[in-house]
Amino acid sequence: MIIKFYQNYLIRTFLKELLIVFLVFMSLVFILNVISEIRFFINLNTGFYYPIFITLLNIPSVIFEIFPFIFLISTQLFFVKLYEKNELIILKNYGIDNIKLLNILILASILIGLFITTIFYTFSSSLKHSYLYFKNQHSNDQKYLAVVNQNGLWIKDEIENNINIINADSIEKYELKNVTISQLDLNFNLIKTIKAPAADIVKNKWKLKNAEIFKIGEPKISSEIIEFDTNFNIEKINNMFSDLSSLNFFELFSLRKDYKLFGYSTTEIESHLHKLYSMPIYLTIMATIGAILMFNVKIYSSRAFSVALGVIISVLIYYLDYFVNLLGKNEYVPIIVSIWMTQLILFIICIMGTLKLNEK
Repeated sequence: MIIKFYQNYLIRTFLKELLIVFLVFMSLVFILNVISEIRFFINLNTGFYYPIFITLLNIPSVIFEIFPFIFLISTQLFFVKLYEKNELIILKNYGIDNIKLLNILILASILIGLFITTIFYTFSSSLKHSYLYFKNQHSNDQKYLAVVNQNGLWIKDEIENNINIINADSIEKYELKNVTISQLDLNFNLIKTIKAPAADIVKNKWKLKNAEIFKIGEPKISSEIIEFDTNFNIEKINNMFSDLSSLNFFELFSLRKDYKLFGYSTTEIESHLHKLYSMPIYLTIMATIGAILMFNVKIYSSRAFSVALGVIISVLIYYLDYFVNLLGKNEYVPIIVSIWMTQLILFIICIMGTLKLNEK
């Protein structure tokens, strides 16, 4: 299909406004993030450039989260520009009504959304991974490590001049099942090995049930309950796996498979995946809402008014989305429902707004 001149012009104008808003938001995110990083590194022996470097790694991931609102404001500014130059009147004189204009905007948004969800997200997740790695090098948590793979949960924990290597086959509610703890000194010499069929991990002081303790050259010791000090509890373990924005699609699929083998809840991963699946549609809906607003709002010439209106609507949509997603993560409603409900509500609003669009 050959793109007509006016279609090419409208798409280029929309992309230009999208780029401008993108750069503005990126600048704001940079300023806010670099201040936070400077506070973090202020007492550490790092160069002045390090907070800037760390911030640049984190920016794409933050921008990805706010792309829907970037699309909304960009669309509003796109129409402001058309109104300023009276180009909408010219387009209507040549038979380009509001519906045709909206269709062009929707097509452009879908294509850009697919690019953002695939290429941009892969890029941002890679940088986010690097961000977390470098940040962890200067964090108190760098002595701790937790990972889930096909062999279950593995934890490296340094406490009281000992290194504990912990492995568990599965997790059920607040307990680890079939736990093996290898305790080493700082020179990695084995001190003892503890095995237990179950461990209560509600608190940092774990309760190992029916545990067996093995030491080199000593007889096995059995005990119904052993209290074991760690830096981990169920909440901390959950939080260590919560930053999924550092994983690309393939890594998310692999992690979901490992979680299922381990018996760990995949709710967070499913939620994140469906969020990615819905992103192109979400961006398109936000662009459509921006267009409908500008067709109905009579103050066409004020960019400040458009931006302010876009920010207010963005905040309302953000809290609606946050509330619905929270219901899904807490399993009050199915994950798929929680992710797509906001889009469905906004889609219905878009349908209602386009019914008499050509009369505007």
